[in-house]
Amino acid sequence: MLKGFKDFLMRGNVVDLAVAVVIGSAFTTIVTAFTNGLIKPLISTIGGTEAAKGLGYQIFANNQATFLDFGSVINAAINFVLVAAVVYFVIVLPVKKVQERRKRGQEPGPSEPTDVELLIEIRDLLRAQARRD
Repeated sequence: MLKGFKDFLMRGNVVDLAVAVVIGSAFTTIVTAFTNGLIKPLISTIGGTEAAKGLGYQIFANNQATFLDFGSVINAAINFVLVAAVVYFVIVLPVKKVQERRKRGQEPGPSEPTDVELLIEIRDLLRAQARRD
């Protein structure tokens, strides 16, 4: 049973997706702190009507809701690029290399069930079906 679960996990896409979601979520917090603490203040020095607003443009001077905050958009883009780069280089690339080795035969892939394992599974299914009838 554990062998089948391991084979399922090692198919590649499942591993890529699961690890990317977990690591990406955890790493997002670190990158957000980095961009908010270091990058956003640098962007704020470029321009803006007030130091706290940063790079942006106030459409109507008497309406604060009309401020176009380009600094936040740039900050979010940097955040996304950093998270995507880490997920790619730490997770996706190593898994691809393992899959390439398997294709070349350097590393064994998931094993097929033996005849005995298949017969045991068929027997158990037939028993369960007989109990329901």
